[in-house]
Amino acid sequence: MVARVHRAFVGRVEPFRVVGVAGTGEEALAAVGELRPDLVLLDLYLPDVFGLDVIPRLRAAGHDCDVMVISAAREADAVRGAVRHGVVDYLLKPFEFEDLRVRLERYAVQRGRLLGTVVRSQADVDRVLASAAPAAATVPALPKGMSVETAELVERTLRETDGTLSASECAALTGVSRVSARRYLEYFHTVGSADVSLRYGVAGRPERRYRLRGRPAGSGPGAGARSPAGGARP
Repeated sequence: MVARVHRAFVGRVEPFRVVGVAGTGEEALAAVGELRPDLVLLDLYLPDVFGLDVIPRLRAAGHDCDVMVISAAREADAVRGAVRHGVVDYLLKPFEFEDLRVRLERYAVQRGRLLGTVVRSQADVDRVLASAAPAAATVPALPKGMSVETAELVERTLRETDGTLSASECAALTGVSRVSARRYLEYFHTVGSADVSLRYGVAGRPERRYRLRGRPAGSGPGAGARSPAGGARP
């Protein structure tokens, strides 16, 4: 039942599509060999083996698929082991659709950056390493007075905007105050998640406009279709 729910969740997130479901570690190894997925969503409490033991067997068999752990395992050793095995993310069960959606979309963006990277300097290498690092290691805690829920709302609004967005436009779309919208947008710019451009008018100071890093710049807000990042599919 849980597998069916998770499969339905993944199917709702573009550009992902489910190519197979396995109930045991051995089935997972066989399925990866046959289906060649880009991303494996891996539980740790499997009927036959511990989930983390599946990863080195995948690598030994020559499979370079990415692995995202989805598990109820809260032990620090399990989390540390997952990081050592190079998982791209670690999501605790039970979770809501939005929790998985954010992580899948973030993975798609990171995968697209890795596939399209051309290394010409150390700065390019640093960007590749930062993009490939686990989310828990790269996303700082929110400043005091900022909430995770509002941050996710503003980030989602940026992601769904075709082009750039001002603080006033963000406030109108999210329902938060202009001051709050500006604060969250500036935070995303500070941590490197968003880019800022200036729009000069006839008079007065230029307007600061924001776009989620990795999205094309444009002139204004509007809903746009998300395009596949590197053909990623779970």
